Amino acid sequence: MKKKTTIYDIAKELGITVSTVSRALSGFPAISKATRQAVEEVAERLNYSPNKLASALKSGKSFIVGVIVPSIEAHFFASIIHNIEEGLKDSGYRIILFQSKESIENEIKGVKTLLEAQVDGIMASMSLETNDISHFEEIIKQNKPLIIFDRVNQEINVPTITLNDYQAGYIATEHLIKQGYKNIAFITTIHQIKIFKDRLEGYKDALKANGMIIQERNIIFSDLSIKDGRYGAGRLMRNKDKPDAIIAGDDFTALGVIKKLNETGETPPKIGVIGFANEAFSAYITPSLSTINQYPAQIGTSCAEMFLQMVAKQNPYDDIRNIILEPTVVERQSTNIDALKH
Repeated sequence: MKKKTTIYDIAKELGITVSTVSRALSGFPAISKATRQAVEEVAERLNYSPNKLASALKSGKSFIVGVIVPSIEAHFFASIIHNIEEGLKDSGYRIILFQSKESIENEIKGVKTLLEAQVDGIMASMSLETNDISHFEEIIKQNKPLIIFDRVNQEINVPTITLNDYQAGYIATEHLIKQGYKNIAFITTIHQIKIFKDRLEGYKDALKANGMIIQERNIIFSDLSIKDGRYGAGRLMRNKDKPDAIIAGDDFTALGVIKKLNETGETPPKIGVIGFANEAFSAYITPSLSTINQYPAQIGTSCAEMFLQMVAKQNPYDDIRNIILEPTVVERQSTNIDALKH
């Protein structure tokens, strides 16, 4: 195996000291332009690659940020990641991505791996299984910025960037009521995650505000996936008083609901369906899916801005901010009941 080039090789090639090479590569102002250029040319010719970890240990900064998400398959999280990268790149920061795949065990491993990689901070959206936050507390103990976005836990006092999920559940329900639906069901996750609990509360309060009865048989607790959407819709359609509209916990679950309804001849908007997240596919399926816009691009941009503010402070937690974004309804064919009248 070919030996990796070091600053000692560059120094030997040019007949200068190792410290001069190091300062030239670091942009030290006392090094002449001619020397810096010579060092850079030799470094490029010898395919020199700096040891980032060694530099991090020496300077205390790696210019790398860890990002933990449940999955990159969802466009929602992919958009957040993209905008975090865009927001950090001009400041010289890069990201290391870790997927928890909705497992707290994976999430714990992710935090440990990222801290061992000497990241300068971590941004995370918690897994559905996360009920213990001690692994996140280790980041705070190391005085590194921790930002929690989308899925949060109120037991940990760190900056957060979230959606008003109570309002999301409320306006999703209110939209269906305004369209004329009268018996509205809700499929959500069995896991006690704050954002999903808030959405369910919003749904219940919207029903109450419009003089409708909350029927427990209309609330299905499962997981969030296409498979679970099919399962939940199947259960609801077996009810004697079956619903005329279904709110799904996310767009993937809503897709499963639509697939099941198509099979039973109850194709939306005959039975209204609305999801959450405005995934990329939601505009292109048949019928197109009404959904709640959660503004992932704004979440990602806000994460980047907040991190840069935190990392510039001696104590990143001396001014903790919580940003809450307001959701909006994206109306499409799956709730357009007027289309059935024409």
